[in-house]
Amino acid sequence: MAVSTSLAGGYHQQAFERLDSTNSECMRQALAGVEGNLWVTAHEQHAGKARRGREWVSRPGNLYASLLLIENGQQKDIATLPFVASLAVAEAIHAGIGNIEAPVSIKWPNDVLFDGKKISGILLEASVLPGGRQAVVIGCGVNCQYAPDNVLYPATSLASEGYSISPQELFAQLARTMNRYLVIWNRGQGFASIRKDWLARAAGIGQPIVARFDDYSVSGTFTGIDEQGLMVLATSNGDKLISAADIFFGNIQKNDSSR
Repeated sequence: MAVSTSLAGGYHQQAFERLDSTNSECMRQALAGVEGNLWVTAHEQHAGKARRGREWVSRPGNLYASLLLIENGQQKDIATLPFVASLAVAEAIHAGIGNIEAPVSIKWPNDVLFDGKKISGILLEASVLPGGRQAVVIGCGVNCQYAPDNVLYPATSLASEGYSISPQELFAQLARTMNRYLVIWNRGQGFASIRKDWLARAAGIGQPIVARFDDYSVSGTFTGIDEQGLMVLATSNGDKLISAADIFFGNIQKNDSSR
């Protein structure tokens, strides 16, 4: 049973005690005819999702929130929403802990870091609805109390960094900041402003990185993102545009084949 609440900006929230996944619940509601602008939150998930089909550990005490949007826009514009989401999460963390100087940054495309360690994961999913509109779900998980073990990147939590904030308090900030950046984004028309703000928070620009794909890796220097949000990687063979990869900071590529 969900507790429903109206939020500013024409949004509303359904808060659940336990769900399989807030993303999955948003999709179910979209297929049932809900017209979007819906936040779904859960105290705990038992089948949380992460990128590339990985499981997202979802113990009570962290923030699990997904936003359902119904979009008519082009796919290239919808594909820039991860940058909107990561900016909203980063700003929500700063506001929630009351420290604008805290070392919060973003690792391409949408992992939020605290002092170089992952503190938030964001997963976007989309599905075409009858009539051609798209249901777009922005799933946001933030480590308030706990950080998962056995992950690809070093992880941390706000509690481990000395900050005490409840998932409910952080969600209140996230609902506000997400609304702000969605207004700026304006269904893709304002991505130039989003891109500028994102680059100001980006981790690793000008530094060596490794982009790891399923069966090979590419190393180079991260120089920024283009007008569509693709990573620009300067390599010995020229600039390479990357749409999806696991990104690792530093020149760690020792035994991988590269092409």
